[in-house]
Amino acid sequence: MRDASEQQTILVTGATSGFGRAAVERFATAGWRVVACGRRAERLQALVDAHGAERVHGCAFDIRDAAAMADALEAIPAGFGGIDVLVNNAGLALGTAPAQRADLAQWRQMIDTNVTALVTLTHALLPGLIARRGAILNVSSIAGSYPYPGGNAYGGTKAFVTQFSLGLRSDLHGTGVRVTSIEPGLAETEFTLVRTGGDVSASDALYAGARPITAADIAETLWWVANLPPHLNINRLEVMPVSQSFAGFQIHRDA
Repeated sequence: MRDASEQQTILVTGATSGFGRAAVERFATAGWRVVACGRRAERLQALVDAHGAERVHGCAFDIRDAAAMADALEAIPAGFGGIDVLVNNAGLALGTAPAQRADLAQWRQMIDTNVTALVTLTHALLPGLIARRGAILNVSSIAGSYPYPGGNAYGGTKAFVTQFSLGLRSDLHGTGVRVTSIEPGLAETEFTLVRTGGDVSASDALYAGARPITAADIAETLWWVANLPPHLNINRLEVMPVSQSFAGFQIHRDA
């Protein structure tokens, strides 16, 4: 990482909603240059309009499309070209059915988004991050550590993100690049609406009375980690609302 007095650039995926959008707001407001990546061009443009084209650059593409990703990275303006911090935030959960009734297409979409796209983007940006002694902040989930019914492939993808982060940390030893796996628990964003196909009542029921994590909470966490002194690394950071704790074991009993 460069001296804190110098302006820095952060690239955030999944920037059109939830944690990603809140992170763009947090870093742009604080004076960082932000490359905001996501599928929904109109939402990216709203971020550019709010903060100015000299502060936020929008990259509209589907992160599962490797060619579109490469084109978007190539088109980043020179003023945003040196990425100091990569936030791999784009991801999703689809479906709540048990594995034996799950939709294989949904499993594949989660893997393509949460795993394949993440490693593709990371691989593309690694040379620059090493040259700038930057940081990689991967948004994982407690679902990668604590299984629950219906979590199946989603939990598997997030376990990959956590382990991949630790592997990167090992491989990048001596380069000065910091790597962190940030693992949120119950958080109220568009997450459950996406998972349930837009079921507002299911989303409302999940969060009712729980005082869940907010997108702003995770944006503040990302800000804290990104701005630590360059000799400090947070390997894993698990964050839960106080209302949530570790689940108990399931026991099935014969009738």
